[in-house]
Amino acid sequence: MRIVFGDIGMMGPGKAELLERIDRTGSIAAAGREMNMSYKRAWTLIETLNAMFRQPVVESARGGPGVGGAHLTETGRAVLRHYRAFEAAARQAGAAEIAAIQRLTRDIPDGE
Repeated sequence: MRIVFGDIGMMGPGKAELLERIDRTGSIAAAGREMNMSYKRAWTLIETLNAMFRQPVVESARGGPGVGGAHLTETGRAVLRHYRAFEAAARQAGAAEIAAIQRLTRDIPDGE
């Protein structure tokens, strides 16, 4: 589920996952690798997020292992927390409709 903020950008599951992985690993590069994403792509997403909000969501310091790194700011933690809460509320509110749509889908044999 994505939240579109007009022309300034959007927040979706991929960006949320990237933020979670940065928070866990302390590294944009490591978070990107875990998601099979290039370093450039991960950085581009972080730059987009940082530009979307009044305060940066991720701050980073250059350097090699043990020197550099990245971390979520308070704004980043708030954005991630609110996005995950939004997902949970939407999932709960839409559970009956999702189940109804699933009942209309074709059965897919295992392994296909």
